[in-house]
This record gives sequence, structure tokens and C-alpha cells, in this order.
Amino acid sequence: MSDEAGFTITAAETDNDKRLDFLIAQRLPHCSRKQTASLIRKGMIQVSGSIKKPGYRIRPGDVIEGVIPAPEPVSFQPEPVDIDILFEDSHLIVLNKAPGIVVHPAPGNYTGTLVNGLLYHCPDIEGIGGEIRPGIVHRLDKDTSGVLIVAKNHTSHTELSNQFKARTVEKKYLALVYGNPEEQKGLITLPVGRHPLLRKQMSTNSRKPKEARTVWLVKERYDGLSLLEISILTGRTHQIRVHCHAIHHPIVGDPVYGIRSANNRIKQLPATGSLIQAVRRQMLHSWRLTFHHPYTKEKMTVEASLPEDMQTLIAALRH
Repeated sequence: MSDEAGFTITAAETDNDKRLDFLIAQRLPHCSRKQTASLIRKGMIQVSGSIKKPGYRIRPGDVIEGVIPAPEPVSFQPEPVDIDILFEDSHLIVLNKAPGIVVHPAPGNYTGTLVNGLLYHCPDIEGIGGEIRPGIVHRLDKDTSGVLIVAKNHTSHTELSNQFKARTVEKKYLALVYGNPEEQKGLITLPVGRHPLLRKQMSTNSRKPKEARTVWLVKERYDGLSLLEISILTGRTHQIRVHCHAIHHPIVGDPVYGIRSANNRIKQLPATGSLIQAVRRQMLHSWRLTFHHPYTKEKMTVEASLPEDMQTLIAALRH
């Protein structure tokens, strides 16, 4: 159907009414939907010789032709950033990301990122899918710690990306939240999308919400706080932070989705107030990922121990 540069797709009956950008990303898993939409807007992907919008609805028989450019050369430098490696072979690296580390270089953070460290540790890692994000399969927020998978080559990146898209990767987190839920476990199904007014934030009251499902279980209860084990069945931006806020149990230390009144109330508790005042980030940790190895297809489960700040805080709360 395609070579390294050009491709041709003839839409089938089963493709009727699909979005153009969705169909291409579905057929060409090495090309992200974001990249696909950009190429469509630039006219590098056309439908039956005509330029369309990314949201164009496919009709059976449409002939989609285009060119996927080679990955951009990496424009930032390898740096000896400290990386905690949980597993590594010739196909992938699984890291325990430290809190406070930015994953991708971006304005204001062109150095000291996880990608800079990866280029230093693994200089032959490839640029993937036309983007300068070598091997990154999924992401964690700057102040979220824990398990992060990085592909070492294009084939591994495609296979692992497909697992995340198909939602076959099991993702478990640990989160310290305000309050003590009445129930021992629950399921949150509130849709998540861009905040209607604050464009850098997400919300359950969005004009264009997307399905989001979060399962939570209380592991430990403290004076005014709880430790939750959380599984996300979808992967929306800030999903856990938004969902915890929505059920009135925001994550401790969350500067965006925290509830100021809850924070002030906890600080007044003699046993926990001083501990909470010392928190400088959201207490959210990517604890365990279960996936299939991109080459051997072996089922793998990798866990990351809690970072020191969470361990110290939880130990103090227990006593």
C-alpha cells in the first residue's frame, strides 16, 4: 500500500463517514493523527486530487494519496540527565521518571529534559513519525513520576503505539488525594475535554468532550487524606487529575485542579497540616504498566517504586 515516502489508500465501504485524518492514522499507525492533520492542511495529502480538511468525511471509493516526510533531524543535544532504567533491551527502555523532569524539549525547557538524557544514553535512537520526540510512546506530566516506555526503533514505536491506541496497555497509578471517599472503590465515567475558557486546562464541562473512564480503589485512609490505586481505561490529557477534582477528592499538591478550600481545611488538622504545607507537586505516580513486548509478544509488567517525597509523606501520615 505504501513505501517510505508515498502512499495510496482506496476507501472501502467500511470506511464510510470516517474522518480523513482518523482513517489515515488508522491505516498508517506510524503516522500520528496530529501529524496527519498537519500534512492534510499543507496539501501533502489529497483526496482524489483535491485538498480537503482533516475533518472531511470519507466516502467509499475515495482515493487518498500523499507523502509522509522523513523524520526531522533531532535539533537538540544529548545531555547526561540522570535516568532510572527499570528494563532495557535492544527494542525498548522502560524508565522510572523522576518528578520535575520535562519529557519533551519545548519553549522554556530545551535542556535537561528526558529526551536530552535519552539521546545521551542511547545515541542511535531514531526520530519517530516525523517528530523530534525520539521513541516517546506516551507521556507523563512534568510533576508526575513513574513508569514510562520508550521505543528504540521505528518498529517498536509503531507496535507499542498501537497497544496504547487499542487500550490494551494496563495502566495503574497511585495518588494521594484530599478526603476519605465514602465507598471503597468506584468508576468515574465523566467525559473530558478542553476547558471552555481556560485553554491550557481540561474539564468535565467541555464543549467537545471525549469518553474518559477511571477506576479507583482506596488502598489506605489517613486523617483527612486517602491513598488511591487508580486504573485508567482511556488516556485523556490530565484525566486522573480532572476526574479526582470532579468527585471532590483532588490530588494533594495539584496546582491546577486542586481545591483551595480543601487544602486550607487540611492544613488546619494538627496531624497533617504541616506535612501538606511542604508538598511542592501533585502526589501522582505511574506505578505499574502491563503491555506486550513489541518483538517477543511476551506479556510484561513493570513497576516503579514511589519517589522519595511520596514515600516520606505517606510514612509520616501512617504514624
